[in-house]
Amino acid sequence: MRSLLQALGMFTLLPVGEVLEVDRPVARRLMLALPWAGLVCGLASGAAAGLVLACGAGSALAAMAALATLAGITGAMHLDGVADTADGLASRKAPEEALALMKRSDIGPMGVATVVLVLLLQAAALVSLGAAAAGWLVAAAVCLPMVGRIGVVLATVRGIPGARPGGFGVLFTGVTSPAAAAVDALAALLACAAAGFLASGPALAVVLPVAATLSWLMAALWQRHLLRRLGGLTGDTFGSLVEVGQTCFVLLAALAAGRLA
Repeated sequence: MRSLLQALGMFTLLPVGEVLEVDRPVARRLMLALPWAGLVCGLASGAAAGLVLACGAGSALAAMAALATLAGITGAMHLDGVADTADGLASRKAPEEALALMKRSDIGPMGVATVVLVLLLQAAALVSLGAAAAGWLVAAAVCLPMVGRIGVVLATVRGIPGARPGGFGVLFTGVTSPAAAAVDALAALLACAAAGFLASGPALAVVLPVAATLSWLMAALWQRHLLRRLGGLTGDTFGSLVEVGQTCFVLLAALAAGRLA
């Protein structure tokens, strides 16, 4: 519980206290608690979507309420990361220059376009899920942040290098053992299955874990590209891994819902 509260304090704006000093042991605990901090955010996001649906306001507003709640709780941290990553990669500069661009506080046109597209894709997918059944939208909104953060846990397995010494991301690079990452991933799959079953029954209990697994494969491919392009990972690229995982997860779930509806 302490690690969860520390992860919420570090990676969200929730008033649950702060981690004052992060060393390697603390970073390890924070990283393993990260998906469960994501689940807390997802519960708030799903509650917002469920409230809108209960008021009869429709799937479009429910989807936007879910995403707005998530962005508000996290301070749009991961959206900022994917925007900075997009700017760095789009520059086509050498790794050192690309990393310098990513470190700047301003956001370029590619970063803006990427954030808009990511949010539109996630919102459209949630709307599609809501068209299948209200429970599908709510369950996906609950699981979305947890699933996206598992991609970061897998990216902090020992042996994956950091790109910039002294940056925030290097605190978490290589802190997770493969076994611990696997346990977190398995627990997340079980959580997806439980959320799907409670929301809509056996069909969704299968769809969400399958979508989560495939989204982690897509995040792994994105990670491979980042390592080849930048030579390592940073805090910004961790944010991009979250958003890639989230987007793939909800898109795959929506495609499955379209087939099963």
